Amino acid sequence: MRVGYARVSTLDQNLERQLTRLKEAGVKKIFQEKISGKNTDRPALKKMLAYIHEDDQVIVLSLDRLGRNNQDISDIIEYINHKKAVLRILNLPTFDNIQDKNLQRLMTNLVLEIYKYTAENERTQIRERQRQGIELAKQRGVYRGGIPQYTAHSTNPQKRHTYERITELLKDKDQGKKITIAEIARDNGVSRNLVYKIQKQQHNSKD
Repeated sequence: MRVGYARVSTLDQNLERQLTRLKEAGVKKIFQEKISGKNTDRPALKKMLAYIHEDDQVIVLSLDRLGRNNQDISDIIEYINHKKAVLRILNLPTFDNIQDKNLQRLMTNLVLEIYKYTAENERTQIRERQRQGIELAKQRGVYRGGIPQYTAHSTNPQKRHTYERITELLKDKDQGKKITIAEIARDNGVSRNLVYKIQKQQHNSKD
């Protein structure tokens, strides 16, 4: 059976392109969700992995739909292999014409490893160029740091909503509600440092 998984990172993004491609690939069962790929704690992903059986094909549009982290992607692929299913990435070469399932799985995994290595190498180079650019900007005295992501004017609706939620909880805290910074951070899926920064901004705006 062909089982599909589709994911976008935010609520305002559209799944339609992925769903169309999966249906064109003959997928009969699709698990979909709108959630960050920063880790594997994703409801639809967990349901999909629990659902698949031996000889099933797990189909996704691109490898990054499974996750952003190389280790997470490797763990997911390993689990799919453990259940004796086959992973197929629509934007990578396919080995459907190979009848031997074990060989098909081996060839697919080989391509995936090469792709992961290439993608990780590209990310490393991008980070290095960014580091060099920041260093040069600092030397010229023009570096001002990154653009804050969690603000009332964020272009990302999900992060803007998170910021608004955090500011409301901090106001409740200031008014005597028994809630800790750690609880606010955990409930909104952000770091305590971010909550402290927003709290400092609130207090500075009152001065």
